[in-house]
Amino acid sequence: MELLIDLFGYLSIIVHGLTILAQSMALGGVLFLVLLARPLRRVTGIGVPRRTATIAAWSALGLATAAAATVTLQTAVLIGTLDVGLLGALGGQATLAGLVKIAASFTLALSLFRWKQEAPAWPLLALCCLILAAATLTTHAAARLDGRGPLLAAAFLHQAGAAIWIGGIPSFIAALAWVDDGASFRAIGSRFSRMSMVGVACILASGIVMSVWYIGDWEGFYGTAYGVMVAAKIALFLMLLGLGGLNFLVVERLRANPATPVIRLRRCAEAEIGIGVALFFAAASLTAVPPAVDLPKDRATWSEIVARNIPEWPRLSSPDHDRLAIPALQARLDAEAAQHAAKSSPAFIPGAGDLPPRNADDIAWSEYNHHWSGLFVTAIGLLALLNRAGIAWAKHWPLLFIGLGIFLFIRSDPEVWPLGEIGFLESFRDIEVLQHRVFVALLIGFSLFEWRVRVGKQTGQGAALVFPLMCAIGGGLLLTHSHALANVKEQLLIEVTHTPLALAGIVAGWSRWLELRLDRTTGPVLVRVAGWTWPVCLLLCGLILLDYREA
Repeated sequence: MELLIDLFGYLSIIVHGLTILAQSMALGGVLFLVLLARPLRRVTGIGVPRRTATIAAWSALGLATAAAATVTLQTAVLIGTLDVGLLGALGGQATLAGLVKIAASFTLALSLFRWKQEAPAWPLLALCCLILAAATLTTHAAARLDGRGPLLAAAFLHQAGAAIWIGGIPSFIAALAWVDDGASFRAIGSRFSRMSMVGVACILASGIVMSVWYIGDWEGFYGTAYGVMVAAKIALFLMLLGLGGLNFLVVERLRANPATPVIRLRRCAEAEIGIGVALFFAAASLTAVPPAVDLPKDRATWSEIVARNIPEWPRLSSPDHDRLAIPALQARLDAEAAQHAAKSSPAFIPGAGDLPPRNADDIAWSEYNHHWSGLFVTAIGLLALLNRAGIAWAKHWPLLFIGLGIFLFIRSDPEVWPLGEIGFLESFRDIEVLQHRVFVALLIGFSLFEWRVRVGKQTGQGAALVFPLMCAIGGGLLLTHSHALANVKEQLLIEVTHTPLALAGIVAGWSRWLELRLDRTTGPVLVRVAGWTWPVCLLLCGLILLDYREA
Protein backbone atom coordinates (compact mmCIF):
# COMPACT_ATOMS: atom_id res chain seq x y z
CA MET A 1 0.00 0.00 0.00
CA GLU A 2 2.81 2.43 0.87
CA LEU A 3 4.46 1.82 -2.49
CA LEU A 4 1.14 2.43 -4.28
CA ILE A 5 0.74 5.75 -2.47
CA ASP A 6 4.30 6.71 -3.38
CA LEU A 7 3.75 6.03 -7.07
CA PHE A 8 0.13 7.23 -7.24
CA GLY A 9 0.84 10.64 -8.77
CA TYR A 10 2.76 9.31 -11.76
CA LEU A 11 0.62 6.19 -12.19
CA SER A 12 -2.51 8.33 -12.28
CA ILE A 13 -1.06 10.35 -15.19
CA ILE A 14 -0.19 7.21 -17.17
CA VAL A 15 -3.56 5.57 -16.52
CA HIS A 16 -5.38 8.80 -17.33
CA GLY A 17 -3.50 9.06 -20.62
CA LEU A 18 -4.49 5.50 -21.50
CA THR A 19 -8.08 6.34 -20.52
CA ILE A 20 -8.21 9.35 -22.85
CA LEU A 21 -6.72 7.26 -25.66
CA ALA A 22 -9.19 4.38 -25.24
CA GLN A 23 -12.12 6.77 -24.85
CA SER A 24 -11.27 8.70 -28.01
CA MET A 25 -10.80 5.53 -30.07
CA ALA A 26 -14.02 3.96 -28.78
CA LEU A 27 -16.15 7.03 -29.36
CA GLY A 28 -14.36 7.88 -32.60
CA GLY A 29 -14.97 4.38 -33.89
CA VAL A 30 -18.68 4.60 -33.07
CA LEU A 31 -19.02 8.01 -34.70
CA PHE A 32 -17.13 6.81 -37.78
CA LEU A 33 -19.46 3.82 -38.00
CA VAL A 34 -22.69 5.76 -37.49
CA LEU A 35 -21.92 9.04 -39.26
CA LEU A 36 -19.67 7.89 -42.11
CA ALA A 37 -19.60 4.18 -42.84
CA ARG A 38 -23.34 3.46 -42.74
CA PRO A 39 -24.47 6.55 -44.69
CA LEU A 40 -21.75 5.83 -47.24
CA ARG A 41 -23.03 2.29 -47.67
CA ARG A 42 -26.57 3.53 -48.25
CA VAL A 43 -25.50 6.15 -50.81
CA THR A 44 -22.66 4.43 -52.67
CA GLY A 45 -22.94 0.77 -51.73
CA ILE A 46 -19.43 0.74 -50.21
CA GLY A 47 -19.39 -2.01 -47.61
CA VAL A 48 -18.89 -1.28 -43.92
CA PRO A 49 -15.71 -2.97 -42.70
CA ARG A 50 -16.30 -5.18 -39.69
CA ARG A 51 -12.96 -4.05 -38.28
CA THR A 52 -14.40 -0.57 -37.65
CA ALA A 53 -16.81 -2.00 -35.09
CA THR A 54 -14.06 -4.26 -33.76
CA ILE A 55 -11.74 -1.30 -33.14
CA ALA A 56 -14.50 0.53 -31.28
CA ALA A 57 -15.43 -2.57 -29.28
CA TRP A 58 -11.92 -3.35 -28.07
CA SER A 59 -11.30 0.33 -27.34
CA ALA A 60 -14.48 0.46 -25.25
CA LEU A 61 -13.32 -2.60 -23.35
CA GLY A 62 -9.94 -0.92 -22.84
CA LEU A 63 -11.73 2.18 -21.58
CA ALA A 64 -13.68 0.12 -19.04
CA THR A 65 -10.42 -1.45 -17.86
CA ALA A 66 -8.58 1.88 -17.60
CA ALA A 67 -11.50 3.50 -15.80
CA ALA A 68 -11.63 0.57 -13.39
CA ALA A 69 -7.90 0.96 -12.74
CA THR A 70 -8.43 4.66 -12.02
CA VAL A 71 -11.26 4.01 -9.57
CA THR A 72 -9.23 1.26 -7.88
CA LEU A 73 -6.18 3.49 -7.50
CA GLN A 74 -8.20 6.41 -6.17
CA THR A 75 -10.12 4.24 -3.73
CA ALA A 76 -7.01 2.46 -2.43
CA VAL A 77 -5.16 5.74 -1.89
CA LEU A 78 -8.14 7.38 -0.16
CA ILE A 79 -8.51 4.43 2.20
CA GLY A 80 -4.77 4.34 2.82
CA THR A 81 -4.37 8.06 3.54
CA LEU A 82 -7.68 9.13 5.07
CA ASP A 83 -9.85 7.72 7.82
CA VAL A 84 -12.60 6.55 5.46
CA GLY A 85 -14.09 3.19 4.67
CA LEU A 86 -14.82 1.66 1.31
CA LEU A 87 -18.26 3.26 0.99
CA GLY A 88 -16.88 6.66 1.90
CA ALA A 89 -14.11 6.34 -0.67
CA LEU A 90 -16.61 5.32 -3.35
CA GLY A 91 -18.96 8.22 -2.57
CA GLY A 92 -17.00 11.04 -4.21
CA GLN A 93 -18.17 12.66 -7.43
CA ALA A 94 -15.10 11.60 -9.43
CA THR A 95 -15.40 8.01 -8.24
CA LEU A 96 -19.12 7.84 -9.04
CA ALA A 97 -18.46 9.31 -12.47
CA GLY A 98 -15.77 6.66 -12.97
CA LEU A 99 -18.23 3.90 -12.07
CA VAL A 100 -20.74 5.27 -14.58
CA LYS A 101 -18.01 5.36 -17.23
CA ILE A 102 -17.10 1.72 -16.49
CA ALA A 103 -20.72 0.58 -16.85
CA ALA A 104 -21.38 2.60 -20.01
CA SER A 105 -18.16 1.62 -21.78
CA PHE A 106 -18.61 -2.05 -20.87
CA THR A 107 -22.16 -1.95 -22.24
CA LEU A 108 -20.87 -0.26 -25.39
CA ALA A 109 -18.27 -2.99 -25.85
CA LEU A 110 -20.84 -5.77 -25.38
CA SER A 111 -23.20 -4.15 -27.90
CA LEU A 112 -20.47 -3.87 -30.52
CA PHE A 113 -19.18 -7.40 -29.93
CA ARG A 114 -22.75 -8.75 -30.13
CA TRP A 115 -24.09 -6.87 -33.18
CA LYS A 116 -20.82 -5.61 -34.69
CA GLN A 117 -21.36 -3.09 -37.50
CA GLU A 118 -25.13 -3.60 -37.32
CA ALA A 119 -25.45 -2.41 -33.70
CA PRO A 120 -28.37 0.06 -33.29
CA ALA A 121 -27.19 3.63 -33.80
CA TRP A 122 -29.17 5.55 -31.17
CA PRO A 123 -28.22 3.35 -28.19
CA LEU A 124 -24.57 3.57 -29.28
CA LEU A 125 -24.73 7.37 -29.47
CA ALA A 126 -26.52 7.55 -26.11
CA LEU A 127 -23.79 5.48 -24.48
CA CYS A 128 -21.15 7.74 -26.07
CA CYS A 129 -22.86 10.82 -24.61
CA LEU A 130 -23.03 9.15 -21.19
CA ILE A 131 -19.32 8.31 -21.33
CA LEU A 132 -18.45 11.88 -22.32
CA ALA A 133 -20.63 13.31 -19.54
CA ALA A 134 -19.00 11.05 -16.95
CA ALA A 135 -15.52 11.92 -18.23
CA THR A 136 -16.35 15.63 -18.06
CA LEU A 137 -17.18 15.31 -14.36
CA THR A 138 -13.60 14.16 -13.67
CA THR A 139 -11.94 17.22 -15.27
CA HIS A 140 -10.72 20.49 -13.71
CA ALA A 141 -14.06 22.02 -14.70
CA ALA A 142 -16.02 19.91 -12.22
CA ALA A 143 -14.00 21.33 -9.31
CA ARG A 144 -14.37 25.00 -10.25
CA LEU A 145 -16.60 27.34 -8.29
CA ASP A 146 -16.69 30.10 -10.91
CA GLY A 147 -17.64 29.56 -14.52
CA ARG A 148 -18.44 25.90 -13.87
CA GLY A 149 -21.18 25.64 -16.50
CA PRO A 150 -19.22 27.04 -19.47
CA LEU A 151 -16.12 25.07 -18.46
CA LEU A 152 -18.05 21.80 -18.23
CA ALA A 153 -19.54 22.44 -21.67
CA ALA A 154 -16.09 23.27 -23.05
CA ALA A 155 -14.57 20.12 -21.53
CA PHE A 156 -17.38 18.01 -23.04
CA LEU A 157 -16.88 19.63 -26.45
CA HIS A 158 -13.08 19.26 -26.23
CA GLN A 159 -13.27 15.52 -25.63
CA ALA A 160 -15.92 15.11 -28.31
CA GLY A 161 -13.73 16.90 -30.84
CA ALA A 162 -10.75 14.68 -29.99
CA ALA A 163 -12.93 11.59 -30.47
CA ILE A 164 -14.35 12.77 -33.81
CA TRP A 165 -10.97 13.65 -35.27
CA ILE A 166 -8.08 11.78 -33.63
CA GLY A 167 -10.16 8.89 -32.31
CA GLY A 168 -11.64 8.26 -35.74
CA ILE A 169 -8.29 7.96 -37.55
CA PRO A 170 -7.75 4.21 -36.78
CA SER A 171 -11.16 3.46 -38.29
CA PHE A 172 -10.31 5.69 -41.24
CA ILE A 173 -7.11 3.72 -41.91
CA ALA A 174 -9.05 0.45 -41.61
CA ALA A 175 -11.63 1.71 -44.10
CA LEU A 176 -8.95 2.73 -46.61
CA ALA A 177 -7.42 -0.74 -46.36
CA TRP A 178 -10.85 -2.30 -46.99
CA VAL A 179 -11.43 -0.71 -50.42
CA ASP A 180 -9.24 -0.71 -53.50
CA ASP A 181 -10.72 1.72 -56.04
CA GLY A 182 -10.30 5.45 -56.48
CA ALA A 183 -13.99 6.30 -56.17
CA SER A 184 -14.19 4.63 -52.75
CA PHE A 185 -10.98 6.31 -51.59
CA ARG A 186 -12.43 9.66 -52.64
CA ALA A 187 -15.78 9.09 -50.92
CA ILE A 188 -14.24 7.91 -47.63
CA GLY A 189 -11.55 10.60 -47.62
CA SER A 190 -13.99 13.39 -48.40
CA ARG A 191 -16.47 12.43 -45.70
CA PHE A 192 -13.79 11.93 -43.06
CA SER A 193 -12.24 15.29 -43.96
CA ARG A 194 -15.57 16.96 -43.19
CA MET A 195 -15.84 15.05 -39.90
CA SER A 196 -12.30 16.05 -39.01
CA MET A 197 -13.08 19.71 -39.67
CA VAL A 198 -15.94 19.50 -37.19
CA GLY A 199 -13.62 17.85 -34.65
CA VAL A 200 -10.95 20.53 -35.17
CA ALA A 201 -13.57 23.27 -34.71
CA CYS A 202 -14.75 21.67 -31.45
CA ILE A 203 -11.19 21.39 -30.12
CA LEU A 204 -10.28 24.92 -31.15
CA ALA A 205 -13.39 26.61 -29.74
CA SER A 206 -13.33 24.72 -26.45
CA GLY A 207 -9.56 25.11 -26.14
CA ILE A 208 -9.85 28.89 -26.40
CA VAL A 209 -12.55 28.95 -23.70
CA MET A 210 -10.55 26.76 -21.31
CA SER A 211 -7.33 28.69 -21.93
CA VAL A 212 -9.03 31.98 -21.06
CA TRP A 213 -10.49 30.55 -17.83
CA TYR A 214 -7.59 28.37 -16.67
CA ILE A 215 -4.64 30.54 -17.76
CA GLY A 216 -6.12 34.01 -17.60
CA ASP A 217 -3.28 36.13 -18.99
CA TRP A 218 0.05 35.95 -20.82
CA GLU A 219 1.99 35.79 -17.55
CA GLY A 220 0.07 32.65 -16.65
CA PHE A 221 0.83 31.20 -20.08
CA TYR A 222 4.62 31.50 -19.93
CA GLY A 223 5.09 31.78 -16.16
CA THR A 224 3.53 28.51 -14.93
CA ALA A 225 4.03 24.82 -15.62
CA TYR A 226 0.35 24.60 -16.58
CA GLY A 227 0.87 27.22 -19.27
CA VAL A 228 3.95 25.44 -20.61
CA MET A 229 2.02 22.16 -20.90
CA VAL A 230 -0.79 23.99 -22.72
CA ALA A 231 1.86 25.36 -25.09
CA ALA A 232 3.03 21.77 -25.69
CA LYS A 233 -0.55 20.75 -26.51
CA ILE A 234 -0.82 23.65 -28.94
CA ALA A 235 2.41 22.60 -30.66
CA LEU A 236 1.16 19.01 -31.00
CA PHE A 237 -2.19 20.28 -32.26
CA LEU A 238 -0.40 22.31 -34.96
CA MET A 239 1.57 19.22 -35.99
CA LEU A 240 -1.69 17.34 -36.37
CA LEU A 241 -3.16 20.18 -38.41
CA GLY A 242 -0.12 20.07 -40.70
CA LEU A 243 -0.50 16.36 -41.33
CA GLY A 244 -4.24 16.78 -41.71
CA GLY A 245 -3.60 19.50 -44.29
CA LEU A 246 -1.40 17.12 -46.30
CA ASN A 247 -4.19 14.55 -46.23
CA PHE A 248 -6.72 17.17 -47.30
CA LEU A 249 -4.59 17.91 -50.37
CA VAL A 250 -4.61 14.22 -51.28
CA VAL A 251 -8.40 14.12 -50.90
CA GLU A 252 -8.74 17.15 -53.17
CA ARG A 253 -6.57 15.43 -55.77
CA LEU A 254 -8.81 12.37 -55.50
CA ARG A 255 -11.77 14.56 -56.42
CA ALA A 256 -10.05 15.50 -59.66
CA ASN A 257 -8.37 12.16 -60.33
CA PRO A 258 -9.68 8.98 -58.64
CA ALA A 259 -6.45 7.22 -59.66
CA THR A 260 -4.37 9.37 -57.27
CA PRO A 261 -2.26 7.10 -54.96
CA VAL A 262 -3.46 7.13 -51.35
CA ILE A 263 -0.30 5.77 -49.72
CA ARG A 264 0.53 9.26 -48.37
CA LEU A 265 -2.98 9.49 -46.94
CA ARG A 266 -2.45 6.30 -44.97
CA ARG A 267 1.08 7.08 -43.77
CA CYS A 268 0.28 10.60 -42.64
CA ALA A 269 -2.74 9.20 -40.80
CA GLU A 270 -0.42 6.75 -38.99
CA ALA A 271 1.74 9.67 -37.85
CA GLU A 272 -1.40 11.54 -36.80
CA ILE A 273 -2.34 8.67 -34.50
CA GLY A 274 1.11 8.72 -32.88
CA ILE A 275 1.13 12.48 -32.35
CA GLY A 276 -2.44 12.26 -31.10
CA VAL A 277 -1.39 9.73 -28.46
CA ALA A 278 1.33 12.15 -27.30
CA LEU A 279 -1.30 14.89 -27.18
CA PHE A 280 -3.50 12.72 -24.96
CA PHE A 281 -0.65 12.12 -22.50
CA ALA A 282 0.13 15.84 -22.48
CA ALA A 283 -3.52 16.42 -21.59
CA ALA A 284 -3.26 13.80 -18.84
CA SER A 285 -0.19 15.49 -17.38
CA LEU A 286 -2.21 18.71 -17.00
CA THR A 287 -4.21 16.97 -14.27
CA ALA A 288 -1.05 16.86 -12.11
CA VAL A 289 -0.55 20.64 -12.02
CA PRO A 290 -2.90 23.39 -10.84
CA PRO A 291 -4.38 25.80 -13.40
CA ALA A 292 -2.38 28.97 -13.88
CA VAL A 293 -5.16 31.18 -12.48
CA ASP A 294 -4.74 29.41 -9.13
CA LEU A 295 -1.08 30.48 -8.93
CA PRO A 296 -1.22 34.27 -9.15
CA LYS A 297 1.90 34.78 -7.01
CA ASP A 298 4.18 31.78 -7.54
CA ARG A 299 5.11 32.43 -11.18
CA ALA A 300 8.33 32.78 -13.10
CA THR A 301 8.79 36.19 -14.68
CA TRP A 302 9.83 36.64 -18.29
CA SER A 303 13.18 38.05 -17.17
CA GLU A 304 13.81 34.97 -15.00
CA ILE A 305 13.01 32.64 -17.92
CA VAL A 306 15.30 34.60 -20.26
CA ALA A 307 18.10 34.71 -17.69
CA ARG A 308 17.86 30.95 -17.11
CA ASN A 309 18.08 30.24 -20.86
CA ILE A 310 20.83 32.62 -21.97
CA PRO A 311 23.51 30.32 -23.49
CA GLU A 312 26.54 29.72 -21.27
CA TRP A 313 29.55 27.48 -21.54
CA PRO A 314 28.49 23.95 -20.45
CA ARG A 315 29.65 22.50 -17.15
CA LEU A 316 32.10 19.71 -18.00
CA SER A 317 33.61 19.09 -14.55
CA SER A 318 31.73 17.27 -11.81
CA PRO A 319 31.76 17.87 -8.04
CA ASP A 320 32.88 14.97 -5.87
CA HIS A 321 30.17 12.51 -4.95
CA ASP A 322 30.75 12.84 -1.20
CA ARG A 323 29.97 16.59 -1.37
CA LEU A 324 26.39 15.96 -2.48
CA ALA A 325 23.66 16.58 0.06
CA ILE A 326 22.61 12.98 0.72
CA PRO A 327 26.14 11.44 0.99
CA ALA A 328 27.27 14.37 3.17
CA LEU A 329 24.23 14.00 5.44
CA GLN A 330 24.69 10.22 5.58
CA ALA A 331 28.33 10.63 6.60
CA ARG A 332 27.30 12.96 9.42
CA LEU A 333 24.56 10.58 10.61
CA ASP A 334 27.01 7.65 10.51
CA ALA A 335 29.54 9.60 12.57
CA GLU A 336 26.91 10.57 15.15
CA ALA A 337 25.67 6.99 15.39
CA ALA A 338 29.23 5.69 15.84
CA GLN A 339 29.78 8.07 18.75
CA HIS A 340 26.76 6.61 20.54
CA ALA A 341 27.30 3.02 19.40
CA ALA A 342 23.88 3.13 17.74
CA LYS A 343 22.54 2.12 14.38
CA SER A 344 22.75 4.90 11.81
CA SER A 345 19.56 6.28 10.23
CA PRO A 346 19.34 6.55 6.45
CA ALA A 347 19.72 10.08 5.12
CA PHE A 348 16.95 9.56 2.59
CA ILE A 349 14.29 6.88 2.13
CA PRO A 350 12.89 6.60 -1.42
CA GLY A 351 9.12 6.89 -1.56
CA ALA A 352 8.76 8.14 2.00
CA GLY A 353 7.04 11.27 0.75
CA ASP A 354 9.90 13.61 1.70
CA LEU A 355 11.84 15.67 -0.80
CA PRO A 356 15.51 14.67 -1.07
CA PRO A 357 17.91 17.27 0.34
CA ARG A 358 19.82 19.28 -2.24
CA ASN A 359 22.71 21.70 -2.17
CA ALA A 360 24.74 23.65 -4.73
CA ASP A 361 26.82 20.57 -5.54
CA ASP A 362 23.66 18.61 -6.37
CA ILE A 363 22.72 21.30 -8.88
CA ALA A 364 26.22 21.22 -10.34
CA TRP A 365 26.05 17.40 -10.55
CA SER A 366 22.72 17.54 -12.44
CA GLU A 367 23.94 20.22 -14.84
CA TYR A 368 27.10 18.20 -15.52
CA ASN A 369 24.94 15.17 -16.38
CA HIS A 370 22.73 17.16 -18.74
CA HIS A 371 25.65 18.89 -20.45
CA TRP A 372 27.59 15.68 -21.10
CA SER A 373 24.36 14.12 -22.32
CA GLY A 374 24.08 17.10 -24.64
CA LEU A 375 27.56 16.37 -26.02
CA PHE A 376 26.51 12.77 -26.70
CA VAL A 377 23.26 13.77 -28.43
CA THR A 378 24.90 16.59 -30.41
CA ALA A 379 27.48 14.11 -31.70
CA ILE A 380 24.68 11.68 -32.56
CA GLY A 381 22.79 14.36 -34.47
CA LEU A 382 25.88 15.46 -36.41
CA LEU A 383 26.80 11.88 -37.33
CA ALA A 384 23.22 11.14 -38.38
CA LEU A 385 23.31 14.21 -40.63
CA LEU A 386 26.63 13.07 -42.12
CA ASN A 387 25.20 9.62 -42.70
CA ARG A 388 22.13 11.17 -44.35
CA ALA A 389 24.50 13.12 -46.60
CA GLY A 390 26.14 9.86 -47.73
CA ILE A 391 29.13 9.44 -45.36
CA ALA A 392 29.22 5.66 -44.92
CA TRP A 393 31.30 5.39 -41.71
CA ALA A 394 28.84 7.67 -39.86
CA LYS A 395 26.24 4.87 -39.95
CA HIS A 396 27.49 3.65 -36.56
CA TRP A 397 26.02 6.69 -34.80
CA PRO A 398 23.39 4.62 -32.88
CA LEU A 399 26.17 3.07 -30.75
CA LEU A 400 26.70 6.42 -29.04
CA PHE A 401 23.26 5.98 -27.47
CA ILE A 402 24.61 2.94 -25.59
CA GLY A 403 27.38 5.08 -24.12
CA LEU A 404 24.81 7.71 -23.18
CA GLY A 405 22.62 5.07 -21.53
CA ILE A 406 25.50 3.72 -19.44
CA PHE A 407 26.48 7.26 -18.43
CA LEU A 408 22.93 8.08 -17.31
CA PHE A 409 22.49 4.77 -15.51
CA ILE A 410 25.54 5.51 -13.37
CA ARG A 411 25.15 9.25 -12.86
CA SER A 412 21.48 10.25 -13.12
CA ASP A 413 20.64 9.32 -9.51
CA PRO A 414 23.82 9.50 -7.36
CA GLU A 415 22.02 8.52 -4.16
CA VAL A 416 21.20 5.03 -5.49
CA TRP A 417 23.22 2.04 -6.64
CA PRO A 418 25.87 1.91 -8.10
CA LEU A 419 27.17 5.20 -6.62
CA GLY A 420 24.92 5.58 -3.60
CA GLU A 421 23.87 3.45 -0.65
CA ILE A 422 20.21 3.00 -1.69
CA GLY A 423 19.71 -0.43 -3.26
CA PHE A 424 18.78 -0.98 -6.88
CA LEU A 425 15.28 -2.41 -6.25
CA GLU A 426 14.58 -0.08 -3.34
CA SER A 427 15.30 2.94 -5.55
CA PHE A 428 12.30 2.17 -7.76
CA ARG A 429 10.05 3.52 -5.01
CA ASP A 430 11.19 6.96 -6.13
CA ILE A 431 9.17 7.92 -9.21
CA GLU A 432 11.95 10.12 -10.63
CA VAL A 433 14.44 7.23 -10.42
CA LEU A 434 11.88 4.93 -12.04
CA GLN A 435 11.44 7.32 -14.95
CA HIS A 436 15.20 7.69 -15.41
CA ARG A 437 15.61 3.90 -15.54
CA VAL A 438 12.84 3.61 -18.14
CA PHE A 439 14.53 6.23 -20.31
CA VAL A 440 17.86 4.39 -20.06
CA ALA A 441 16.21 1.12 -21.13
CA LEU A 442 14.62 2.87 -24.11
CA LEU A 443 17.95 4.40 -25.12
CA ILE A 444 19.84 1.13 -25.11
CA GLY A 445 17.01 -0.84 -26.71
CA PHE A 446 16.42 1.35 -29.73
CA SER A 447 20.14 2.05 -30.23
CA LEU A 448 20.85 -1.66 -30.66
CA PHE A 449 17.98 -2.14 -33.09
CA GLU A 450 18.87 0.93 -35.14
CA TRP A 451 22.57 0.01 -35.31
CA ARG A 452 21.68 -3.47 -36.59
CA VAL A 453 19.48 -1.84 -39.21
CA ARG A 454 22.22 0.54 -40.28
CA VAL A 455 24.84 -2.19 -40.72
CA GLY A 456 22.44 -4.55 -42.48
CA LYS A 457 22.05 -7.17 -39.74
CA GLN A 458 18.30 -6.45 -39.50
CA THR A 459 16.71 -6.14 -42.94
CA GLY A 460 12.98 -6.17 -42.13
CA GLN A 461 11.07 -2.90 -41.93
CA GLY A 462 9.77 -3.89 -38.49
CA ALA A 463 13.25 -3.58 -36.99
CA ALA A 464 13.78 -0.22 -38.71
CA LEU A 465 10.58 1.08 -37.14
CA VAL A 466 11.84 0.44 -33.60
CA PHE A 467 13.97 3.60 -33.61
CA PRO A 468 11.19 6.03 -34.60
CA LEU A 469 8.74 4.38 -32.21
CA MET A 470 11.19 4.59 -29.30
CA CYS A 471 11.93 8.24 -30.12
CA ALA A 472 8.22 9.02 -30.15
CA ILE A 473 7.54 7.04 -26.97
CA GLY A 474 10.50 8.66 -25.22
CA GLY A 475 9.24 12.10 -26.19
CA GLY A 476 5.75 11.25 -24.99
CA LEU A 477 7.06 9.96 -21.65
CA LEU A 478 9.12 13.10 -21.23
CA LEU A 479 5.88 15.08 -21.37
CA THR A 480 4.80 13.17 -18.25
CA HIS A 481 8.22 13.44 -16.56
CA SER A 482 7.99 14.94 -13.09
CA HIS A 483 10.56 16.35 -10.70
CA ALA A 484 9.76 16.37 -7.00
CA LEU A 485 10.19 20.10 -6.40
CA ALA A 486 8.68 22.10 -3.58
CA ASN A 487 9.06 25.35 -5.52
CA VAL A 488 6.50 25.52 -8.33
CA LYS A 489 8.52 28.26 -10.04
CA GLU A 490 11.51 25.93 -10.26
CA GLN A 491 9.22 23.26 -11.73
CA LEU A 492 8.31 25.71 -14.49
CA LEU A 493 11.92 26.67 -15.23
CA ILE A 494 12.79 22.99 -15.74
CA GLU A 495 9.64 22.32 -17.81
CA VAL A 496 10.76 25.10 -20.16
CA THR A 497 13.73 22.87 -21.05
CA HIS A 498 12.10 19.44 -20.92
CA THR A 499 9.07 20.32 -23.05
CA PRO A 500 11.06 21.35 -26.17
CA LEU A 501 13.11 18.15 -25.74
CA ALA A 502 9.92 16.10 -25.69
CA LEU A 503 8.49 17.84 -28.75
CA ALA A 504 11.76 17.46 -30.69
CA GLY A 505 11.82 13.74 -29.83
CA ILE A 506 8.25 13.30 -31.05
CA VAL A 507 8.97 15.13 -34.31
CA ALA A 508 12.16 13.08 -34.81
CA GLY A 509 10.30 9.82 -34.30
CA TRP A 510 7.40 10.48 -36.63
CA SER A 511 9.48 12.13 -39.33
CA ARG A 512 11.71 9.04 -39.41
CA TRP A 513 8.54 6.91 -39.49
CA LEU A 514 7.30 8.84 -42.54
CA GLU A 515 10.69 8.52 -44.24
CA LEU A 516 10.50 4.74 -43.86
CA ARG A 517 6.82 4.25 -44.62
CA LEU A 518 6.18 6.67 -47.50
CA ASP A 519 6.45 5.59 -51.11
CA ARG A 520 9.50 7.29 -52.59
CA THR A 521 8.02 7.18 -56.09
CA THR A 522 4.79 9.02 -55.24
CA GLY A 523 6.06 11.39 -52.54
CA PRO A 524 9.80 11.96 -53.02
CA VAL A 525 9.78 15.54 -51.69
CA LEU A 526 8.05 14.62 -48.43
CA VAL A 527 10.41 11.65 -47.98
CA ARG A 528 13.45 13.92 -48.38
CA VAL A 529 12.05 16.52 -45.99
CA ALA A 530 11.29 13.84 -43.39
CA GLY A 531 14.74 12.29 -43.90
CA TRP A 532 16.51 15.53 -43.05
CA THR A 533 14.10 16.57 -40.27
CA TRP A 534 14.79 13.85 -37.72
CA PRO A 535 18.62 14.27 -37.60
CA VAL A 536 18.12 18.03 -37.20
CA CYS A 537 15.74 17.31 -34.30
CA LEU A 538 18.38 15.11 -32.64
CA LEU A 539 20.93 17.89 -33.04
CA LEU A 540 18.44 20.36 -31.55
CA CYS A 541 17.96 18.07 -28.54
CA GLY A 542 21.71 18.05 -27.99
CA LEU A 543 21.94 21.84 -28.12
CA ILE A 544 19.03 22.20 -25.66
CA LEU A 545 20.74 19.83 -23.23
CA LEU A 546 24.02 21.75 -23.51
CA ASP A 547 22.22 24.89 -22.33
CA TYR A 548 20.34 23.19 -19.47
CA ARG A 549 20.64 24.93 -16.10
CA GLU A 550 18.99 24.61 -12.72
CA ALA A 551 20.27 27.83 -11.20
